[in-house]
Amino acid sequence: MKVFNKIKGFLGEEKACQFLKKKRYKIVERNFKNCIGEIDIIARIKKTIVFVEVKARESDRFGLPCEAVGRFKQNKIRLVAQSYIKLKRLEKFEVRFDVIEILDGKINHIENAF
Repeated sequence: MKVFNKIKGFLGEEKACQFLKKKRYKIVERNFKNCIGEIDIIARIKKTIVFVEVKARESDRFGLPCEAVGRFKQNKIRLVAQSYIKLKRLEKFEVRFDVIEILDGKINHIENAF
């Protein structure tokens, strides 16, 4: 089951990256990790760095994918993003946090999700 979830997660992130590229985003990094946590996709559009959390599900039986990005997860992503910005010296860029949910193969891009 764990391997299946990893594959499903990878495929969801792959689909999200292709979607963002079609919208003219530049994918800067994928699966950035530090001791705090991980960010699925870091992208750039114009002068904005976008930190993207990807959630994929096959059905809404357990709720919408975006509902899995609660306050705790949001705060964790913010902390990882702050670390990344300092590490890469990106303070001059605007920052945005998006969620891409994939439900039964359909993509919903939620800009400024939190």
